[in-house]
Amino acid sequence: MNAQQIIDIENRHTSGVYAKQTLAIVRGQGASLFDVEGNEYLDCSSGHGVANLGHGNPKVAEALYKQANTLITLFESFPNDQRAMLMEKITALVPGLDRVFFCNSGAESVEAAFKFARISTGRRNFIAAMRAFHGRTYGALSATFNKKYREGFEPLLPGFTHVSYNNIEALDKAVNEETAAVILEVIQGEGGLYPATAEYIQAARRICDERGVLLIIDEIQSGFGRTGKMFAIQHFGVTPDLLTCAKSLAGGVPMGAVLIGPKVKNLTPGVHGSTFGGNPLSCAAANAALDVMKEEDLPGQAGAKGAYLMEKLKAIQSPNIREVRGLGLMIGIEMKQKVAPYIKTLQEKKVIALNAGMTVIRLLPPLVISYEQIDHLVEVLTEVLTQTVDDGQ
Repeated sequence: MNAQQIIDIENRHTSGVYAKQTLAIVRGQGASLFDVEGNEYLDCSSGHGVANLGHGNPKVAEALYKQANTLITLFESFPNDQRAMLMEKITALVPGLDRVFFCNSGAESVEAAFKFARISTGRRNFIAAMRAFHGRTYGALSATFNKKYREGFEPLLPGFTHVSYNNIEALDKAVNEETAAVILEVIQGEGGLYPATAEYIQAARRICDERGVLLIIDEIQSGFGRTGKMFAIQHFGVTPDLLTCAKSLAGGVPMGAVLIGPKVKNLTPGVHGSTFGGNPLSCAAANAALDVMKEEDLPGQAGAKGAYLMEKLKAIQSPNIREVRGLGLMIGIEMKQKVAPYIKTLQEKKVIALNAGMTVIRLLPPLVISYEQIDHLVEVLTEVLTQTVDDGQ
């Protein structure tokens, strides 16, 4: 099929919940994507942060092939070699979190964490942050702040309160004896690429400890090396009670997980479950992906490359740029105008980027991006961002 045929078929049958691009992507390699005509694009979206290992990683592909010929699916009631290996590997990443629940996506991991918090504490209320994004299913959506995701779906779950991010006093006032858990992102992705301060995260841990409240850290987008550590929370020396993760866990194969600490109790058979959670195929992919992350020191690469990219971005002389911020290879460029026209222009110049709200360009390149590709990215961004583009208003 040619590009127009692919686009026409998808437009005819799509649910309507996605804003479709006029670009048909059929292949990926490393930090590059290729359209049906063979044109190459620098991928600075990583599928919303999924492709940390890049596209077409041979070790993940080999693991999938071997496991698909061995055993694809098996409910977790039956132990399995791939799952057992993954349980050991993933719990070793965060000392103190020695149990894990496997699921299929980030939103599912958040839903599971909420259930675990309620059954563990006997309390029903949750504190989340303004600008937070935790997913689109009902529990996750109740913790998500932006009204554009919430409108049309109320009433959402009761018991959720949002407080100002990085504001210790606001958090301290909100947490009480009815709070089951506080849920925070270490760096807000969809909310505009705002990093937490060390003082805020450490205060959140202290406040939760003082009041018998569980701390949930959402690492769905920031996890698995993206910020320069395996998990962003590790920049601050804090261990949460529940850590939600997904996206790049299995090298691009759908998979989510909740890492679980000792304060989480009452997780007995039947409290929760997932038909496909921890299936051998996804576990084999995740085992391979975690091996690659370690062997190639992808967190270290992200830290070094992120610092290099951040320095070059901050050196761009443009009256249109308000601020550059982020951590590792999770970077936001806040503009003084709406960014949709800039993102469109970047795509025309064969760079794929994301927005984070109306005025922030979000850069989430694969951690394997080369320095040459980073230099090319900066060159294109300099050309595009020093121009004032028409936002259609």
